[in-house]
Amino acid sequence: MPRLVALLVVCVAVGIASPAASAESSLANPPAGANNFRCRPARAHPDPVVLVHGLGATMSENWRYLSPLLAARGYCVFALTYGIDPRWRYFGGVIPIERSAPELGAFVRRVLAVTHARRVDLVGHSEGTFMPQYWLKFLGGAKFVNRYVAITPLYRGTTFYGLSTMRDSAPPPISRAITGWVAGYCGSCPEFLAGSPMVKKLTRGGAAARGIIYTTIPTRYDELVVPYTSGILGTGIRTNHVLQDVCPNDISEHVAEAFDPVVAQIVFNALDPRHARRVSCAGLPASQP
Repeated sequence: MPRLVALLVVCVAVGIASPAASAESSLANPPAGANNFRCRPARAHPDPVVLVHGLGATMSENWRYLSPLLAARGYCVFALTYGIDPRWRYFGGVIPIERSAPELGAFVRRVLAVTHARRVDLVGHSEGTFMPQYWLKFLGGAKFVNRYVAITPLYRGTTFYGLSTMRDSAPPPISRAITGWVAGYCGSCPEFLAGSPMVKKLTRGGAAARGIIYTTIPTRYDELVVPYTSGILGTGIRTNHVLQDVCPNDISEHVAEAFDPVVAQIVFNALDPRHARRVSCAGLPASQP
């Protein structure tokens, strides 16, 4: 997200026009360990793992830490860069999520076809916890997913330091004009704000898609998902691991969670609970007196 904010500022400064973006996904430059389309799932890990990056990132940037760790553990790992606007091809996830979601669906179908698996497990970060919900709930994706591990999720959107309140308190013509202007550069951005039509649609009847085993990993230090409790689901086939409840001294914020060994072990345990290992907090800063 910080990269995207900088991008928007630059676009305004140089006066880039805002033509309609077209949806396209990319398999270029996968992270290490990902997108071996000859991989066949082992009996120990029958579900391929599909990694879904966050806003403004690419699969290579977002998953360069976790992808090779999963592959080393015997998983068939796959990833894509989705939601590309042709005006800036190195920032994924910027088109509206209802247009990114079919890209994810097509990619999962390809993964299932080449691996001969029945279902996949999803691991998402940031927007990668939000956009797939549209595919799961409205495009028939739920039947293809077993487990869904969500890093810094925002099921109920983000207030982002009062932006959602400003949107709702401004006169409707001004609110619509500002929202439309932002959407011209980042079609997904207004959809993440708490109370948006998309947030309401995705959470109607409960945020979780039926039949999927969810594990969520929010952090109290999240500076982009505000409040961080937006990513906490109810009980049932859902497990919430607030990072600081696992390791109180872990200060990882929104971006850092994707590169955190504590988070990685929670992900491993969620994907393979029968062989779960104790999460170690060793090496973290000492608690303050």
